Amino acid sequence: MGSIESLILKLGQINAVVLTFRLIIIVILAGLIGWERESWNKPAGLRTHILLGISAVLIAFLGVEMNEKTGADASRISAQLLSGIGFLGAGTILRDGFNVKGLTTAATLLTVTCIGLCLGFGEYMIAIIATFITYIILSYSHFISDNLEKSTSFHFDIDCHEPKETLSKIKEILEENKIEIVKLEISESTKKSFLEIVGKGPAKMEKNNIISKIIAVENVIGISDIDNER
Repeated sequence: MGSIESLILKLGQINAVVLTFRLIIIVILAGLIGWERESWNKPAGLRTHILLGISAVLIAFLGVEMNEKTGADASRISAQLLSGIGFLGAGTILRDGFNVKGLTTAATLLTVTCIGLCLGFGEYMIAIIATFITYIILSYSHFISDNLEKSTSFHFDIDCHEPKETLSKIKEILEENKIEIVKLEISESTKKSFLEIVGKGPAKMEKNNIISKIIAVENVIGISDIDNER
């Protein structure tokens, strides 16, 4: 009986050492991602990512222990964690006018959770590789995205005389600035005539400069930038 108890105690000590080792690793891995987020002053930083990673390791480790002792499904407790992480991630997402901020940070919280689960289940190499891939994406992907060709949309209502004749001159201005017309409507009446133009151009398009050139066109009375009026 004594030998059995000593064996159980020994196994318990081994598990404690393994768990401690995994917790140390997740502090390093989750801390790396959290430090990157904190350097950008994001709402979830170093401590949040580390604590979340530790929680994931403990939950995965506990699931394995429960499976060995009671035969319970080890994946069920982990699945509940992944469901619950959505509430934490939602807290980092902010609405700023028409822009949404914090989506990337919310995604890193989910990533750290998955990395912690990998460690909790003993998949060290997967956790380490995933961490460094995540860090590289967060730190260096903007060099690529900044060079990608992006477009800026606009919506102009142009009050003018003789809209059909005026349109050809406005098209020349838009073509010079590499702007593509997406929608064009011409409205003529005895009281008022105008052009409605929706288009898209380069990300660095100087909209104010284009508006100034259009206003200078003969027969143009005025121009409304619908996007700025919304």
